Amino acid sequence: IVSPQASLTYAEAQLMMNDAGRKDPVTSSLRGLNSLAKILKQRCIQNGALTLASPEVRFHMDSETHDPIDLQTKELKETNSMVEEFMLLANVSVAERIVDEFLECALLRRHPAPPPSNYDILVKAAKSKNIEIQVDSAKALAESLDRAAVPGAPPYLNTLLRNLATRCMMQAIYFCSGMEPDTHHYGLATTIYTHFTSPIRRYFSVYIYTLVDTAIMNPLILPYFLAPSEQQQLCNNLNYRHKMAQYAQRSSVAFHTQLFFKSKGVVSEEGFVLFVRKNAVVVLIPKYGLEGMVFF
Repeated sequence: IVSPQASLTYAEAQLMMNDAGRKDPVTSSLRGLNSLAKILKQRCIQNGALTLASPEVRFHMDSETHDPIDLQTKELKETNSMVEEFMLLANVSVAERIVDEFLECALLRRHPAPPPSNYDILVKAAKSKNIEIQVDSAKALAESLDRAAVPGAPPYLNTLLRNLATRCMMQAIYFCSGMEPDTHHYGLATTIYTHFTSPIRRYFSVYIYTLVDTAIMNPLILPYFLAPSEQQQLCNNLNYRHKMAQYAQRSSVAFHTQLFFKSKGVVSEEGFVLFVRKNAVVVLIPKYGLEGMVFF
């Protein structure tokens, strides 16, 4: 039973935890949860979970014109990680429960391991800096990235390598347990996973709520009206819609980024070369999470 005591943003919760003078029950609970989350995260890392990097930008819009007036990369706080760990725990726990109840018609999310050739660009980039990246397993990759550092190189080098590693990954997909025997999630290093925690923005999570409710209240009725093949058709459509939503999001970010810089004139910022092509280089500007081609 959840008994809410406060409604807080990540920033508000972080300020409360950082204030050494606060001893109230809510703050004490936050600190306790954060300590537990760190244990959960360390356990995931030991199992081989990947910590990658992909810049996420936020726009501040003019209240009247709705044009972007500021562009920043999203700053992740300790509270972000705290909530993430408990969301992962909830998703794994729910996945285990629905598979126990509905072995053939549980909806899950799996992340296939990339073929070795996918890592060629990452291994080659790291080798140019005399860094060896092992890609035999997710755990080997995670440990290689943790060790990746070059004396005198910008601290952002490690983030760049993690950014490249993200591009090597396969797409995680929804599937029906009765149609696919492999349930492993490569990036999270879990044997089973689903999406339960975001019903306000994912139809899939709403569906999982239905499965959980049925598992608790009346587990005998569900198999009667859910065939694995029909479940898989639903998952295929959700995978397609998810991919289209990603394309739309990227296009929206690109469009609003163009609007933001349109009125700025010449802006000078530090950038890093990601790729070298025959007639261009691909440059990433960390401050804005902006990536683009520079032709020559």
